[in-house]
Amino acid sequence: MKILKEYNDKELTVKVQENIDTVTAPDFENELTEEFGKFDSLILDFEELEYISSSGLRVLVMVEKKLKPQNIPFTIINSSSTIREIFGMSGFDKILNIQ
Repeated sequence: MKILKEYNDKELTVKVQENIDTVTAPDFENELTEEFGKFDSLILDFEELEYISSSGLRVLVMVEKKLKPQNIPFTIINSSSTIREIFGMSGFDKILNIQ
């Protein structure tokens, strides 16, 4: 997994490449949580994400639960059809802002 973080003022875009699985999910979580408090908006760009496991989905739920009470927008963009299918089968397309 490769992660690229880019700030535009207080908007953070995180581009994730390859896979978020059981092995990489803790690193993904750490990369996101170390930025908490530094941004007013979070965008996860999954254009180059090939696979996300239940461990990765758990991280997304944690992020949503952390940001929602603070009214910090959290959006997932550029998901492939494979990733969208995973979101659909898991019901995450109903609870996350996926564009």
